[in-house]
Amino acid sequence: MPGTRLGSIALLLGAAARLRLTRYEIAEHSMEPALRPGEWVLGVKRPARVSVGDVVVVEHPTRPGFRLVKRVSGIGPAGLDVRGDRADHSVDSGDFGPVATEGVLARLVLVYHPHPLRPV
Repeated sequence: MPGTRLGSIALLLGAAARLRLTRYEIAEHSMEPALRPGEWVLGVKRPARVSVGDVVVVEHPTRPGFRLVKRVSGIGPAGLDVRGDRADHSVDSGDFGPVATEGVLARLVLVYHPHPLRPV
């Protein structure tokens, strides 16, 4: 039902503003099958905590402005080890090393397009 879908999207947008959520579109294959190109996801901006297994948005350490979506595979004194779920299509900590925890732009929580909604 089109009206129901619009109502759901409006509700999500209202919650997004209150919960510091931001929208991202998945553009690459590195997180398949969890996330696919063309999917839209919501992420909590500048999360207070990040855990192993979380999917995060980080800025590429040597390419300012270039954002990466990766899974946290380890947390150490040097920062976060972030990896793509699909190693053959991923540029990640294996290429550039750990990412500073302050460099996490968002922790992804929900895929909202295309329907149905599902957690990340």
